[in-house]
Amino acid sequence: MKAAALRFELHIPTVESLKEKRAVLRPLVGGLRRHLSVSGSEVDYHDKWQRVGLGVAVVAPDGGRLDALIERIRRYVDDNLEVEVCEVAVFYMEDSPVRDPARGPE
Repeated sequence: MKAAALRFELHIPTVESLKEKRAVLRPLVGGLRRHLSVSGSEVDYHDKWQRVGLGVAVVAPDGGRLDALIERIRRYVDDNLEVEVCEVAVFYMEDSPVRDPARGPE
């Protein structure tokens, strides 16, 4: 299993209130969930009208599929006409098995 987190810095030039910002962001996050089966959320700039920090969590069975899914996510956000992508950062999670404490000592 491979996992990554994406962080998008977005600009929404047409909005003039937090309510309008959420009206643009809600369908974007919902579309990511519906079309790409990933989880997304506003993670920064909650009190700024035209700025958004969007976090997206991605899990795939292998590295090749993870990279392909990351590219599809980037394309999906880039293709949204209401937002301008200012910056994208990708953080890959390391594979490190964690022992389940409920199973007792090994």
